[in-house]
Amino acid sequence: MTDVRRNPVAILIVVLALFGLTGCGSAIIGGAATVGVAVAQERTIGSAVDDAAIRIQIRDRLLDESDFLFGAVGIESIEGRVLLSGNVPTADDRVEVARMAWQVAGVREVYNEIEIHERGTIGDYLKDLAISSQLRFKMLADKEIVSINFTLETVNGVVFLMGIAQSQEELDRVTGHARTISNAVRVVSYVVLKDDPERK
Repeated sequence: MTDVRRNPVAILIVVLALFGLTGCGSAIIGGAATVGVAVAQERTIGSAVDDAAIRIQIRDRLLDESDFLFGAVGIESIEGRVLLSGNVPTADDRVEVARMAWQVAGVREVYNEIEIHERGTIGDYLKDLAISSQLRFKMLADKEIVSINFTLETVNGVVFLMGIAQSQEELDRVTGHARTISNAVRVVSYVVLKDDPERK
């Protein structure tokens, strides 16, 4: 993976983006935001930039394939481990999305949690949004959790967690909070521990 800190050109782009001196539009702005968040995260800046690029490339492939798939599929990437979530109408759609994800450079693993299910109602969406919002609040309020190291997505009441935990105790606190939220059906964790050798 690319380490921005060892690449002078990448460093210059990041610095220019932070001061608004480039004309590269939203791509650079998005990259700068990614770098700003990554500074405080457990993963390296280079890894965060690579993950942002992976998400963008998968989204581009989805959009080329289908406007519906582009809107129906959620994508998270942490150190090249990609989580796919959402609802699609057919098994072929589910397989096709995973295939597109695997074709993107830098992808190390794909967790395909896409369900074959008609798109939910606005009420279902709001219920999932409420679950995610409550969990984010609980994580932010818990001083034993470094919440910036975690991402989460709720689909059909299922809470999907990704990120890098400082310890098993921290991860247990996060999943414990998730399980206390009303309307959360179950919790699926793809979080890795900080010292996990698989991260190397």
